[in-house]
Amino acid sequence: MKPFVIGIAGGTGSGKSTVARRLYESLHLDSAVFLDHDSYYRDLDQLPLEERKKVNFDHPDSLDNELLVQQLQALIERRPIDKPVYDFAAHTRARETARVEPRDVILVEGILLFVQESLRELFDLKIFVDTDADVRFIRRLARDLELRGRTIDSVIDQYLTTVRPMHFEFVEPSKRWADIILPRGGQNLAGIDVIAARIRERLGAGVSPGGAAREA
Repeated sequence: MKPFVIGIAGGTGSGKSTVARRLYESLHLDSAVFLDHDSYYRDLDQLPLEERKKVNFDHPDSLDNELLVQQLQALIERRPIDKPVYDFAAHTRARETARVEPRDVILVEGILLFVQESLRELFDLKIFVDTDADVRFIRRLARDLELRGRTIDSVIDQYLTTVRPMHFEFVEPSKRWADIILPRGGQNLAGIDVIAARIRERLGAGVSPGGAAREA
């Protein structure tokens, strides 16, 4: 059977990764794989560090979507891939890659997943995680300070300069492509349970879910 591909999009700090993890746990699947869109930022090793810091990482052009499409298609065809690993402190790809084996369910998350048509076409189910802007900013601030070696000033400057305007230009409009809109992110356990039940039903029937976007 063709792998079931689920795209999970939403603003920065909306809880996409939490939703993906809890969805995986709710499905009780031993045969799923997870890909994050952030791993597919373009390789900027040819640029000095100070120039890399100036790149707009919230614009669709910053992502190597061609590579993600190729690797998703490989997984769908049951072929393994070598997923890139991104070094967020150095603002470029790491030298190593991560081997990913094909599985029955493929979960993909990222803020700009639904912007490009070639990516949207690969998803059997598209979920948009909708979370209030203040909550998203606080989460991003905590994450970048703890995990990505950033300073408070750099996080605030990036948020005001690129993150917020790019959200309104690209991320928020991409909500219209979603099959399901999930309010409150990973805290919406009831919504995640509803989505998991729907996926199990569709997997059992051997068909892909469709339909217009609606709130879970």
